[in-house]
Amino acid sequence: MVHHISDEAADEPSITTQTPSNDPSQAPLVYKVGYPPPKNLATEFTETLRETFFHDNPLRQYKGQSGPRRFMMGLEFLFPIFGWGRDYSLNKFKGDLIAGLTIASLCIPQDIGYSKLANLDPQYGLYSSFIPPLIYAAMGSSRDIAIGPVAVVSLLIGSLLQAEVDHVKNKEEYMRLAFTATFFAGITQAALGFLRLGFLIEFLSHAAIVGFMGGAAITIALQQLKYVLGIANFTRKTDIVSVMESVWRSVHHGWNWQTIVIGVSFLVFLLFAKYIGKKKRKLFWVPAIAPIISVILATFFVYITRADKQGVQIVKHIEQGINPSSVHMIYFTGPFVAKGFKIGVVCGIVGLTEAVAIGRTFAAMKDYQLDGNKEMVALGTMNIVGSMTSCYVTTGSFSRSAVNFMAGCKTPVSNVVMSVVVLLTLLVITPLFKYTPNAILGSIIISAVIGLVDYEAAILIWKVDKLDFIACMGAFFGVVFVSVEIGLLIAVAISFAKILLQVTRPRTALLGNLPGTTIYRNISQYPEAKLTPGVVIVRVDSAIYFSNSNYVRERILRWLTDEEDRAKALGLPKISSLIVEMSPVIDIDTSGIHALEDLYKNLQKRDISFCRILVPSS
Repeated sequence: MVHHISDEAADEPSITTQTPSNDPSQAPLVYKVGYPPPKNLATEFTETLRETFFHDNPLRQYKGQSGPRRFMMGLEFLFPIFGWGRDYSLNKFKGDLIAGLTIASLCIPQDIGYSKLANLDPQYGLYSSFIPPLIYAAMGSSRDIAIGPVAVVSLLIGSLLQAEVDHVKNKEEYMRLAFTATFFAGITQAALGFLRLGFLIEFLSHAAIVGFMGGAAITIALQQLKYVLGIANFTRKTDIVSVMESVWRSVHHGWNWQTIVIGVSFLVFLLFAKYIGKKKRKLFWVPAIAPIISVILATFFVYITRADKQGVQIVKHIEQGINPSSVHMIYFTGPFVAKGFKIGVVCGIVGLTEAVAIGRTFAAMKDYQLDGNKEMVALGTMNIVGSMTSCYVTTGSFSRSAVNFMAGCKTPVSNVVMSVVVLLTLLVITPLFKYTPNAILGSIIISAVIGLVDYEAAILIWKVDKLDFIACMGAFFGVVFVSVEIGLLIAVAISFAKILLQVTRPRTALLGNLPGTTIYRNISQYPEAKLTPGVVIVRVDSAIYFSNSNYVRERILRWLTDEEDRAKALGLPKISSLIVEMSPVIDIDTSGIHALEDLYKNLQKRDISFCRILVPSS
């Protein structure tokens, strides 16, 4: 009998059995597996590093180019604006102008609200949508990302800073730590990009991100209850138990009915606008302009009725003028440097994860390539510059990027248009926000973060991978019931645990024959597959390394022992052969080889006369 690899089914490799024929022309072809040319240690090490950090071979385009041309190409690499700027046209500007004005109408009220999540004054949210988008427009490679403060990062930096410094008692110290954290967030992002370590953010699994984002959205929405209900004394904790307890304690004496009317009415309006935008894609501009319309109407209503005299909380004052320098406020020495570094690294990585995911999503829709490492350099640079111009951590906003995409943006110039509108707002319009009720800002934030609760993705994760679902729910409940930082820690821990589990406990399968065919399949997936009497066929679905070699050997022996016991109990022929199907094994180290040698010795002791290990046909 001859065993060989068959590709009859695409879902998994199989083993087929053929009976040799007397006709030489029908005999199976046999090829000798050759050894690749030997390499010295330096060459092998260099090639491994190149494949790890430069798998996309970014320098290939410079080969054969003159010195001046290489310089210009390097400049375009760091500043893509020099590349797409040559082909920029009036027609593209029309699309960018419309998109920029549209996202500006969305970002201005959101920025004011998000700054409150970070426990900062309203103008800092606007500052953060002025300078960073300009930097990104010159250095970013995504045509669709809209830059600015986002809800999750605002909540995260606010909660982490509050744990170190009280923003009420030590306001200046709090602001200095915020700028320091932003500086180190930028350093972290730029360093990951320059060192081409972008693959590190891939360790946070999609499932963990879905759970973390969903939990953060619930937490953010709960935090806005103090504004929507008009509660003056509200807990500073973010977990759902503390928040609901605070809401319940103030139900008889802390709620303000005028605030509730304003908050709930405009929340319904905003949700209805989002529903219209989803129902009819051509009306994408409706949910985009709904927030600024809500702010204008609510502000006008409070002004003419003087509802602020009836307990309706208002913004009161937004500093007028462009971003002041904050270089002197960044801690470069002292105990707060370490605290700022810790907070900055966490916020920087979360911001990177969100921005790169958004960029790749829209790049796939428009069929262009996004360089993740280049994006990290751009995001890091804008946050470094932002920390020196009174901005806090900014990244790509999904809601604004989606509007930017649907509004027909052509290039990052839409970010420039948005920045110009924000600049005009800072110079001229900010005094008009004096009577803007906090309730409308809370409603805008709630309507914005609802979309982050992706229950459809959670259902799909449950159907596909139960372990992934545990990671998703662990991150979700960690954020909702404990804190944002604990939820993030759980997300990272479970992601790493899953990687370790997959590396150290690779999947193995017992194969059986499908009746009437020469195909062998996993008996747990194909109940109709029949085991071959006297023969045990096991497949290993992973590379065999030092970390899993002993497990693989022990698992194969356990399969063998189980089949021997079954054969003895049912009176079947004694197990005489073991076949280990190793087509999925793409690599094996010395520990793996020793494990297979030990397996062979064990088989000899058990009088199993035939053991054949099949290797990939390639």
